[in-house]
Amino acid sequence: MAKPPVDGAPGGSGTADGAAGDAPAAGTAPDVTETDIQAVIDAAEKETANAGAPAGDQHASLGDRLRGVVSFIRAWVRRNPFFTVILVTGALLRGVAMVGYRPAMFFNDSFDYLHVAMGVYPHQLRPDGYSFFLWILKPFHSFALVAGIQHLMGLGMGAMVYALLRHRFSLPGWGAALAAAPVLLDGYQIQLEHLVLSDVQFTFLTMAAVTLLLWRDRPSWRVAAVIGLVIGVSWLTRSVGLPVLLGVLGYMVVRWMNWRVLAATVVGCALPVVAYMSWYQVEEGKFAITESNGFFLYARVYKFADCHKIKNLPVEEMILCTEKNGTRLPNSQDGIWNAASPLNRYTGTRWDPEKNRLGNDYAKRVIMAQPDDYARTVAHDFFRVFDWNRTVFPDKATYAQYEFGTRARALPTWPMGRGATAAEEADAYEHGSASTRLTHPFADAIRVYQDHVYLRGTLLGVLLLVGLGGMVPLWRRFGGPALLPWVLGIGLLLAPAATAEFDYRYVLPAVPLACLAAGMAFTPEARAKYARLIPRRKKTAEPTAA
Repeated sequence: MAKPPVDGAPGGSGTADGAAGDAPAAGTAPDVTETDIQAVIDAAEKETANAGAPAGDQHASLGDRLRGVVSFIRAWVRRNPFFTVILVTGALLRGVAMVGYRPAMFFNDSFDYLHVAMGVYPHQLRPDGYSFFLWILKPFHSFALVAGIQHLMGLGMGAMVYALLRHRFSLPGWGAALAAAPVLLDGYQIQLEHLVLSDVQFTFLTMAAVTLLLWRDRPSWRVAAVIGLVIGVSWLTRSVGLPVLLGVLGYMVVRWMNWRVLAATVVGCALPVVAYMSWYQVEEGKFAITESNGFFLYARVYKFADCHKIKNLPVEEMILCTEKNGTRLPNSQDGIWNAASPLNRYTGTRWDPEKNRLGNDYAKRVIMAQPDDYARTVAHDFFRVFDWNRTVFPDKATYAQYEFGTRARALPTWPMGRGATAAEEADAYEHGSASTRLTHPFADAIRVYQDHVYLRGTLLGVLLLVGLGGMVPLWRRFGGPALLPWVLGIGLLLAPAATAEFDYRYVLPAVPLACLAAGMAFTPEARAKYARLIPRRKKTAEPTAA
């Protein structure tokens, strides 16, 4: 092998071309021996050999990296022992659910989402965000994979609550872990994650946006753009994403954030939403996300609407006031889902845009004519969230779909279009039988667990009250950062009551937000504020006692 030139070697130039002045001055260069030159050559050859072949040293380097990862995990576990126990327990419970109820569980709405995933088109009733998720996973032909990812989302939400409280708000490990426990260990939360439904994806995206916004006191405009994008996708997952956007923007205004941050949030959200609405216009002829607001709002007013109190009701809407045999259907949701609903007396398809327009106009007239009845109905459904006991609602068949059952429920055979039934489309997605199969004793274990371990509505109310209490001493700053999760949690509970009807699945998305707000009530800043208030009360009370 030819020897490379070495600066300062005998017979060589004292400086390299173009590098004059870098070498020692003449007469001061140290003597370089043959041994030094050979050492340089050997080092170069060894480096070349290591780079060109998978030598044993490279395997040793990989082993070192693996040992480094293991060491990091061990150190993290030692620093976060309480949360580790809760996180591992939550993961094991989800594993039991996946083994006990294979490949996943289904709700009535599951098959609408699946129908869109089997042949993508803009659905008139619900936005397609969750259907896109199913469509992306379609090549794997596995509902178990869908459920598994949703369970990971559930664990991720608990981790976000813990990480925010520890990193951003300096809670002790045990306190942050306690705040995350309802998200990770609630039996109904685990069951919701095992359903082919949009709620878990929506909640995960909402929590991701909140985490990004609160991770630092003032996010950059780039982070704000990502926050807006995440909210936009959540809006396309469930329509209630619009109140989330309004809540986030309101929080930014209250916190006096830079206008660039607000603008970036709006633009980031608009990108997916406007793109989807443009697609909807191409397919359906209207610039919208859905055409179903009127159906749901009609269902909201269906139970208390009194046409004798409505002035100047159009003749075309009077059909919505009459009932067969003078009997009104028992539940508000019957106004949209029951075949005997007055809305179905109009001609056209079930989700005809004209029906939606008539229902929307009629519902607004009812609300304007009967504001007290509307307010009482909304308040009743809102406060129903905080009942201690869960009751069978709206009917036994629907409520049973929110529980791990004692027997598998057969897939429905109702027609979905394209010449296929709901069961056939589910089987086609799975490339086999998609029916839920129970495996004992795992199914029995998770069913008993769900019956006894869940966050009762009254305790959810306590969490919200604790969060509110933590904001009181920070009233000059509108409650501080806790304002965001608290307002969003209340909003997610109030929106269904105001626009549709109470449903237990609509309660769970508010839980991680309520847990976060409650945990933030014990930040060092909030505790210090309360500590300063207590001595003042004592001092003012002493002269009075004297």
